[in-house]
Amino acid sequence: MFLAESYLHTLDPYVIQLTDGGFGIRWYGLAYVAGFLIAWLLIKWLANTGRSVVPPQKVADLMIYAIIGVLVGGRLGYAAFYDPSLFTDAARDMDGRVVPPWWALLAINQGGMASHGGMIGVLIAMLIFMIRNKLVPIIHAADLIAFVAPPGLFLGRMANFINGELWGHPVPDQENPAWWSVKYPEEIYLGETNLEQLRGVVPGDQTFLPTVVDSLRAGDPVVMEVVVPQLTAYYPSQIFQALADGPILFLILIAAWWAPKKGGVLTGTFLIAYGILRILTEIFRQPDEGVSLLMGLSRGQFLSVIMILAGILFVLFASKSKGPKLGGLGCPPTTTQPSTS
Repeated sequence: MFLAESYLHTLDPYVIQLTDGGFGIRWYGLAYVAGFLIAWLLIKWLANTGRSVVPPQKVADLMIYAIIGVLVGGRLGYAAFYDPSLFTDAARDMDGRVVPPWWALLAINQGGMASHGGMIGVLIAMLIFMIRNKLVPIIHAADLIAFVAPPGLFLGRMANFINGELWGHPVPDQENPAWWSVKYPEEIYLGETNLEQLRGVVPGDQTFLPTVVDSLRAGDPVVMEVVVPQLTAYYPSQIFQALADGPILFLILIAAWWAPKKGGVLTGTFLIAYGILRILTEIFRQPDEGVSLLMGLSRGQFLSVIMILAGILFVLFASKSKGPKLGGLGCPPTTTQPSTS
């Protein structure tokens, strides 16, 4: 609900929860499905209008490669960059019991995907697709994926917000927090909230804290009166990043591809723009727990600096290449595929 002081996060990460162990349909999973669907429609349109060297009948195959690249790269990237223990630990439920799929790296239903890893994975997958299908320039597939990525990135960040994860930093004015700031009921698990007034009101001993959280989510007026004023108001960093990674990045890419460009220029533009936007929005986001800063930068900011440097190299080398110019969103559509000679 929206309060006068801030927004109390009560969103359920599940569309449908089938078991108490955490199995069900999550908004996060639907965000991935919707992102891939939008990407397929956009690439299909580019192929049908002659703005791509990928034949329309090959778009479905390209998307299969892209999906595998995003999922594998995103998961491996998360483990490598943020939580190496996933390579060795067993998968466990909320009560700590070992559960299928037994290996924590495969337990993607418990969350943990890295956008930087997904980008590396999809880039490799696109190169393999172009080489196997003898399409040139091979970097063109990366341009396609770069162009259609923002809608999926937007939906993914909004799913992060629904999940109540990736909290922002506390806003400066805690006495009168802005209406757009966010308070999370789960903050009481940090042990910094005085709940003694609720000891005779909320039942349970070992289940006391979960019951308080559930009561907050249900809008219990007694619990809210005691707890909500004590909760910290945070920046909605997930929404900031959703807007940056989604509509703002998409508009930049549309402007960059309005006229035809050499293969790889759009990929470089994406890396530069995403990297800059990620560095800026990470200012409002708390660093991932257990992940140390590098040179004073969060892990996401540090990886984004590398992305920016890689993007500059992409643009420099691609602009000097001898391949055809592709794309051209502002140009009249053609009925034939662009020349690959």
